[in-house]
Amino acid sequence: MADTQQVDTEQAGAKRGWADRWDAFEVTRTAGRIEAFAKAHGGAEAQVAYLGERGARIVLVGADGAWGDLVARTHERARKAVEQSGITVHDDFDGEYAAKVTTGRYEWSRMAGIQVGGPSNT
Repeated sequence: MADTQQVDTEQAGAKRGWADRWDAFEVTRTAGRIEAFAKAHGGAEAQVAYLGERGARIVLVGADGAWGDLVARTHERARKAVEQSGITVHDDFDGEYAAKVTTGRYEWSRMAGIQVGGPSNT
């Protein structure tokens, strides 16, 4: 005879309710960080990229060329946060969007340090 287990639907609903609230909290918190970046840099645009099981990366480029990124636990949360913040979302990080990024000496030395005589990464 197979064992059956009765699920307390009220308890399951409470757990799902908590998870929904946590999702909403993370989306709102991430959207707030995006909005703060946009405000500090005269506006911003974003691109959301999968990171696999780790979630999704939100790459932000400000109107002044400054850039930064955030990581959300899921791609869905990342997309919702960007939509909630009200900034433009790009499908890819290329073309005109990528050309808006301004890099300085620090970035160039870190990206190609060993090849062009900059500081090593160790």
